[in-house]
Amino acid sequence: MGQWRVGELAARTGVTVRTLHHYDHVGLVSPSSRSAAGHRRYSDADVSRLYRVLALRQLGLGLEEIGDVLAGDLPLPAVLTAHLARVDEQVGVLQRLQSLLRSALERGVGPEDVLDLLREVTTVDETTFDRYFTPEQREVLEERRQALGPAVEAAQQRWPQLIAEVEAAVADGTDPASARGQELAAEWRGLLEQFHGGDEGLRSSLFRMREENAEEVQARYGGPSATTIDFITRANAAG
Repeated sequence: MGQWRVGELAARTGVTVRTLHHYDHVGLVSPSSRSAAGHRRYSDADVSRLYRVLALRQLGLGLEEIGDVLAGDLPLPAVLTAHLARVDEQVGVLQRLQSLLRSALERGVGPEDVLDLLREVTTVDETTFDRYFTPEQREVLEERRQALGPAVEAAQQRWPQLIAEVEAAVADGTDPASARGQELAAEWRGLLEQFHGGDEGLRSSLFRMREENAEEVQARYGGPSATTIDFITRANAAG
């Protein structure tokens, strides 16, 4: 029976070590054993499960859906049927965006074209957003956005700065349980509170969206990284 180290498995499957750690953290693909030093060791059965997870991810399923499918709690045909409807919607949005891009390039890009393109790109992002938040939740979020107004805008501007400060604390070896660690964690919780308002359903949807799209969120919007989240998680646990 094979015994794969996490680095070897990452290289073989083309996923990052961070992704494997995350799959282990959420209980989706966990190593069957550990070495005497505590390092992860994956068996052939673990590798087979990972390939099933990756295949389902290629189909666009979220991590929670994949876990339910593998556990037998959700029938795969029903999940794929629901996901197909979402994909069809996204294809329609992307086709409109494709048409706008081609038209703009053929006749020259003007101010109106830029506005149309921005509108379509926003719609693409909204289709991803809609996967995680119910219509009722989106209505609550819109109400909060209108009610808070400038506070929400200030929070959005503060996020990149706070992420950078947490990353600096990690680089400096700051203890998450220290006064500085607790200060950063408290502000982090406060900014999240502005989003979900203490609503546990909104909070859960937000966390699930970030976890299942972590790499895209970091690449497109600048973070937070898994290391940053780990620091805040440990700071919250120590608080």
